[in-house]
Amino acid sequence: MLPFPTAGLYAITPDKLSTDRLLKAVTLAIQGGISVLQYRDKSRSPAARAHLAVELASLCHHHNVPLIINDDAELAQQCDADGVHLGRGDASLKSARQRLGAEAIIGVSCYDSLKRAEQAQREGANYIAFGRFFPSRSKAQATQAPVELLAAARPYIQLPVVAIGGITSKNGAQLKRNGADLLAVIDAVLGQADPKAAAREFMPLFDSASIKSA
Repeated sequence: MLPFPTAGLYAITPDKLSTDRLLKAVTLAIQGGISVLQYRDKSRSPAARAHLAVELASLCHHHNVPLIINDDAELAQQCDADGVHLGRGDASLKSARQRLGAEAIIGVSCYDSLKRAEQAQREGANYIAFGRFFPSRSKAQATQAPVELLAAARPYIQLPVVAIGGITSKNGAQLKRNGADLLAVIDAVLGQADPKAAAREFMPLFDSASIKSA
């Protein structure tokens, strides 16, 4: 399993792309510099999800990019992904760890809650995610988190902190200044006509010397 990066661009797959278009978009995004990919899929059948997850795992690992599966530790195990991302109402962190093992990456959505982030850290998460921070088509109904939460969390959270929700290469700088280590995006990269160019627009936000594996 690949380790989780301590900084960088965290791309999340959109639902609207066909399998061929998604694989091509991910390839271009990797060329553009993404540090990690999350496979999030609310539309395909279980069989189709499993097939695509295996293809994404092969593609990502060929380029040494960790693959995280959204919500589904069983699928993460089946496709040899590097870990799973858990939200409210998903399987517990403990059960995901038991299934995937000590080396797996487990991330937890913490929305606008520092208390939830601290609990995830105590339970052995590898990273936590706050947001949404800005208006978002993909997460229109998600809890709004204040940008100040990132700075407030820094004294208490020693894990990589991911910011998500309506992030662009323009407003991402504000999140970085306040303490986000990784910026998670869906449409801003994989939803663009040229994911490679879109990913590269974010690269100036990250000091190359700081993008290393934990």
